Amino acid sequence: MGILTILVFVVIIIAIISTLLLAGKGDEKYSSSSKRNTTNLTLIYAIFIPVLLIALGIFIVFFT
Repeated sequence: MGILTILVFVVIIIAIISTLLLAGKGDEKYSSSSKRNTTNLTLIYAIFIPVLLIALGIFIVFFT
C-alpha cells in the first residue's frame, strides 16, 4: 500500500511539472483561433440544446 501511495505522488508531481512546462509555451494564433472556436461552440450549443430539450420532453411525455 505504501509503494502505491508513493507511486501516485510521483505521477502527480510529474503531471504537474509537465503541465507547467507546456503552459509556458504560448500560441501566437490564439486570439484568431479562439474567436472561431467560440463561434463554433456557440452554434453547436444553439443547435443541440433545443434538440436535447425536445427529446427530453418527448421522453418524459411518452415513457413515464
